[in-house]
Amino acid sequence: MTNHFGDVVGHSKAILMIGANSAVANPIGFKHFLQAKDRNNAKLIVVDPVYTKSAAKADHYLRIRTGTDVAFIYGLLHIIFKNGWEDKEFIDSRVYGMDEIREEAKKWTPEETQNVTGIPAEKIIQLATLLAKTKPTTVVWALGITQHSTGTSNTRILPILQLVLGNMGKKGGGTNIIRGHDNVQGSTDMCCLADSLSGYYGLGEASWRYYAKAWGVDFDWLQKRFHSPKWMHEKGFSLAKWWQGVLQEEKTYSSSPIRALWVQGTGITSMAQTAKVQEALDKLDLLVVAEPFVNEAAVITSKTDNIYILPVCTQFETEGSVTATNRSSQWRSKVVDPLYESKTDHDVMFEFAKKFGFYDEYVKAMKMDIVDGEPKVVKDSFIWPDDAANELARTIKTIGLGGWTAKRLREHQENWHLFDPLTLKGSGKMKGQYYGLPWPCWDTKHPGSPILYDVTTPVSKGGMGFRNRFGLEHEGVSQLPDERVTVKGSKIKGGYPEITKDNIEKVLGITLTKEEKIKIGANWKVDFSGIIQEKCNEAEVCVYGNAKARAKVWTFPDPIPKHREPIHSPRHDLVQKYPTYEDQKNNFRVDVRFKSEQTAQDWSKEFPTMLVTMRVVNLSGAGMLERTSKYLSHITPEMFANINPELAADYGIRNGDMMWLHSPQGTKIKVKAIYSHSVTPDRICLPYNFAGVMQGVDMSANYPEGTKPYTIGESSNTITNYGFDIITQIPEFNAGLCKIERA
Repeated sequence: MTNHFGDVVGHSKAILMIGANSAVANPIGFKHFLQAKDRNNAKLIVVDPVYTKSAAKADHYLRIRTGTDVAFIYGLLHIIFKNGWEDKEFIDSRVYGMDEIREEAKKWTPEETQNVTGIPAEKIIQLATLLAKTKPTTVVWALGITQHSTGTSNTRILPILQLVLGNMGKKGGGTNIIRGHDNVQGSTDMCCLADSLSGYYGLGEASWRYYAKAWGVDFDWLQKRFHSPKWMHEKGFSLAKWWQGVLQEEKTYSSSPIRALWVQGTGITSMAQTAKVQEALDKLDLLVVAEPFVNEAAVITSKTDNIYILPVCTQFETEGSVTATNRSSQWRSKVVDPLYESKTDHDVMFEFAKKFGFYDEYVKAMKMDIVDGEPKVVKDSFIWPDDAANELARTIKTIGLGGWTAKRLREHQENWHLFDPLTLKGSGKMKGQYYGLPWPCWDTKHPGSPILYDVTTPVSKGGMGFRNRFGLEHEGVSQLPDERVTVKGSKIKGGYPEITKDNIEKVLGITLTKEEKIKIGANWKVDFSGIIQEKCNEAEVCVYGNAKARAKVWTFPDPIPKHREPIHSPRHDLVQKYPTYEDQKNNFRVDVRFKSEQTAQDWSKEFPTMLVTMRVVNLSGAGMLERTSKYLSHITPEMFANINPELAADYGIRNGDMMWLHSPQGTKIKVKAIYSHSVTPDRICLPYNFAGVMQGVDMSANYPEGTKPYTIGESSNTITNYGFDIITQIPEFNAGLCKIERA
C-alpha cells in the first residue's frame, strides 16, 4: 500500500477497485471508501466478474472475464494515449520504458478489449475518460489480481496505469493493495517464503553473512545447517507446490523428498490442489500442526499415526508488533495468560530449538546491540518481545525498520488518541510522527512515511523518490531522473544512486574520517554502524537512491506486461493469439506446466463453466477459527455455490439442490446450489472458507474429540484448476473452469 485508508478519505476523487471485494474481505477498509464518496464525491469504480457487495455501492460496475485484467488496463491506456491524456511531464521525468507500453496499448482498441474481457467498448471509453479527467485517483486491489498465472503482470500493469496518469507519490493517489488478515503485511515483510530472507534480503552469500553477523553466529556454522552449501542459495519448495516435493510425480530439484511437514500459522486447505495436498499428507512420515484450532491438514489426511497437534495460543495470549496494510506497525498487548497447556508461538519454537541443539544461537541476537558500530552481546538474557522488536529494528534496513524500536511502538499504542485518523499525524507529545511509523522509518528520529515516492516532502519528513534497484542505465538510457525530480530539501539535485561505501563521498560531496571508513558497511542495507544513514540524513538524501520507475522489467519473462489467456481458458479461440508461457523448469525446485497444459485440449468443451471464488464476511482463510463459532457458523451453515437460475435450469437444478462440480484435474466437490443473479449464466461463484469434506467423503471422524467445527464442507480448492504464476508460483485460484452435474 503506497498510501493509506485515511489518505483515500482525505484526498481521493476516484477509486478504481479491481480484483477486490473489500465490503466483504475488509469491511473496515471499505468504510473509508464510502467516506470518500460522501466527503469528496469520489467515484467508486468496481471491476469484478461477480456483482459483489462492493459493486452494489459503486458508481460504475464493470463485469470482467476472469484472467483478462492486463487486457482491460491496456484498453484504458489505448484511449488515454490516443487522446493525449497521459501525464507527459511525469512520464518523461520519472519513468523508464513507457514507449513499449504505448506500443502495446495501440493493439488494444475498445473493440478488441471488449472481445477479450467481455466489457462493452463504450464502458471502457467512459472509464478511461473518467480516470484521465479525475485527479487524484487511487487504484485498489487484492487477491483477485494476484491469484493468476499472470498475477505478476497484473500487479505490474496497475502501477503502470498510475504512472501514466501521474498519480504515484501523490496524496489521494497511489496503488493500495488491501491485506485481508491481521499482520499479512508483517509476515510478508518478514519473508515467510522460500525464496528470500527476512526484509526481502536475497539468498546470496553476502546476505547470509550479514545475517550471521546480525545473529552473532559463525557463518560456517550456519552454512553447515544445510545439507550442502549450494542449498543455502537455492529457493525452497513453495507453499503452493510443496506437495510435489513429497509425491515426486514429476522431476524435482532437491536433495531428497519431503518427509515431514510442520504447519504453523497457515491454512493448508487455503492452497490449491487440495486432492494433491491430501495425497502428500498421507505419504508423509511426520505431520506436526501447531495451531489454536485444528488445522484441516490433520483432518483430510488418512494417516493414522505420527500426527501431532500442538495447542498454540491465540493473539490474545501473547504480545508484540503487527504490521497493518498501510505499512504501519501496531503494538499489541497480551489480554490473558496462555490457557491450559497451550504455549505461545515463540515458546514452541524455543522448545524446538532446544531439542535440536541450537537454542543459544537462536536467541543470541536478542542479547545484542550495536557497540562502536558492530553488533555485540551486551547482556546475559533477553526480554520478550521487546528485544525481538529491537533486533528487527537494527537489522532490517532494506525497507527501513530502523525506527521501529519497542519503546517507540509502545508509545504509539499508549498515545493512539493523539493521532489524526486521516493524516496519521501526531499531536501533543506525539507531534512530528505518523501513527505506527509506516515504513520506511529510517531511524529513531524519523516520523515514518505515510505516502511512498513523494518528492514534495523532505526525506526527514517521509519523502523520497523511486528506488534505484536496477543499475544506473539500461541500453544506454539513464535510470536516474534529471533535476526536475529533486526531493524537497535535498542536497542533491535530481537523481542519484543507492548509497554505498564506495560512492558515498562522491555522491554526497563529503569526506569520511579514517575511523568512519573502518566502521562503515559495504552499503546502506548492511551498514550496522549507521554512518550511511547518518550522512544521508544530514544531506536530506534517501539511502536507496532517487531513480526512475521502470515500466519495463528486462529480467522477467515478459519485460512489459502481456495479456496471456488463463491456463484453462473458456476462450480456446484466443489461446493461439494470446498463449500462456512455455513450460517452466526448476522454479521453487519443481517444474511447472504452462503451455503444455493449456494446449492439451480445448478444455472449455468438457468444462464449459467459469469458476470464480469469493469470500464471505463471517469467515476468513479456510475458516478454521470462525467455523468453531456457533453464531458465525449459523450465517453460512454449509458450503454452497452461487449459480444463475438460467445455468441451473440447463442441468435441472433447483434452488437448494445439491450439485457436483468437476474440474479438469479429475476432482469433484458436492455443494448446495444457491440461485443468484450476482453471477451470469456462464460462471458460478463459491467461497473458499470450508474444509472437512473431501470429494463427497465426510472426514468428521478425523477430528480429535471436541474439536469438530459447527460446520464443515467441501473445499473449493479441491477443484481449483492447475495453474501457477510464472514468478511467485501463487495458484491460479480465480480463472478456472468446471463441469456441473446434478447430484
